[in-house]
Amino acid sequence: MSVSADLSKVLDKAYEEKSLTELVDAPVAALAGVSEGDAKLLQEAFNIKTVGDLGRNKHFRAAAAIVSLADSAK
Repeated sequence: MSVSADLSKVLDKAYEEKSLTELVDAPVAALAGVSEGDAKLLQEAFNIKTVGDLGRNKHFRAAAAIVSLADSAK
């Protein structure tokens, strides 16, 4: 199944044309607003090296779930 989405607002320019598979393996700094310094800190604190690592991280997933539940309870 083919999936398409305009991710240009959440990605650095160099990654806008990459496939979803490539994005999962891309460095976390591929995300717009995440600097190389931020990426280094994420790696040091949570061993996060890629966008996939960030998206699969149990702490970030838990935080996102809590926010979603809180927002839906409003």
